[in-house]
Amino acid sequence: MQYRSFGPTDRQVSIIGMGTWYIDEGDRDTAIAALQAGLDLGMNHIDTAEMYGDAELVIGEAIRERRDGAFLVSKVLPHNASRQGTRKACERSLRRLGTDRLDCYLLHWRGPFPLEETIAGFQDLERDGKILSWGVSNFDAGDLEEAYGIAGPAAEDIACDQVLYHLEQRAIEHAVLPWCVRHGLAVTAYSPFGHGDFPGPETRGGQVLVEIAEAHNATPRQVALAFLTRHPAVFAIPKASNPQHTAENAGAGDLVLSDEEIALIDHAFPRGPRPRTLPTL
Repeated sequence: MQYRSFGPTDRQVSIIGMGTWYIDEGDRDTAIAALQAGLDLGMNHIDTAEMYGDAELVIGEAIRERRDGAFLVSKVLPHNASRQGTRKACERSLRRLGTDRLDCYLLHWRGPFPLEETIAGFQDLERDGKILSWGVSNFDAGDLEEAYGIAGPAAEDIACDQVLYHLEQRAIEHAVLPWCVRHGLAVTAYSPFGHGDFPGPETRGGQVLVEIAEAHNATPRQVALAFLTRHPAVFAIPKASNPQHTAENAGAGDLVLSDEEIALIDHAFPRGPRPRTLPTL
């Protein structure tokens, strides 16, 4: 597994982590086993959110005896993201996760409260040691610029922007990724396999993935993850649904593609023109 500094933090975080959206809808023991298998395989990055139902409870049980080995991220819903609402939402997440701190806390997307309030809430939580860093999710470059201006001297502490990024949705490469690189933020790719539409072997792009995978004794999904994390600012958080899928995801953590292979994937899945608004799920 490869590790990188997570934005401006001094934490070394696995480039392949574990997403937990809908993880609470399956068998609970299987979900816990998947998360623990990921930790065993070096996937220390676990991402969740208050929006994800009982996912925080599942994670709390999975990491009960190994909290220090996890880089734990959760997110506040926009309608809770006033200054005091952000604090209260974080405290609820901490109780559900069974921990005294989050390694990073994100605004899930922009909502009704001014960014000034949410950022003030983050800074309060950081001063109290309840979060060790903070960031945003689903922010386009203009939103990031606004947050950077509001944070003032603390702007250099913004840890990451978590965004939709997969082979057939590469919009972040136009403006978001370059902005984050210039300002030292991590970029976390959610839904890195798409949303139930990963390219199959019968498609032209899928055939490219199969051919590259065979050359590395890997799988097409591992190749996709390696392509997305080819940039040193990018981390990916595919869902950890069972130990077998977790192991497959983890296998991408040490897969390095050649320049020629990257070019082939780039041609098969062109990033396309910059959209008017940042795509989200």
